Amino acid sequence: MKVVIMGCGRLGARLAATLDQNGHEVTILDVNSAAFRRLPPTFRGTRAVGNGMDAETLERVGIREAQAFIAVTQGDNRNYFASQLAREVFRVPRVLCRIYDPQRAELFRELGIETYSPTSVGADILVGMLLAERPPRSS
Repeated sequence: MKVVIMGCGRLGARLAATLDQNGHEVTILDVNSAAFRRLPPTFRGTRAVGNGMDAETLERVGIREAQAFIAVTQGDNRNYFASQLAREVFRVPRVLCRIYDPQRAELFRELGIETYSPTSVGADILVGMLLAERPPRSS
């Protein structure tokens, strides 16, 4: 599968490396070339410097041939805007978008974007951990 990832932070780099390792054609896009240092030396995909909210940049990195677009920058608005662009203008079949704000994530989901909120997921995990039965400590 051809995948374009916007954002080469810890999550973007990890996604890119995993997808590349599994044989997918990956292009990772970031506004800062220094971000690519997070990629492993074995990464065979394409590194591209540019803004994923810019249609010309997305064209340059091959968005028209992509089967998936994943937006994982630090900005909810950037992620949503770029995801809408990928979905509505370029008709990318799968568009995934990280949104930190759970309320925005729900709203954007209702507007047709597949969203992931680490805030919601993290809270659910921590509550589960807190309320889970723990074996008694031996003294």
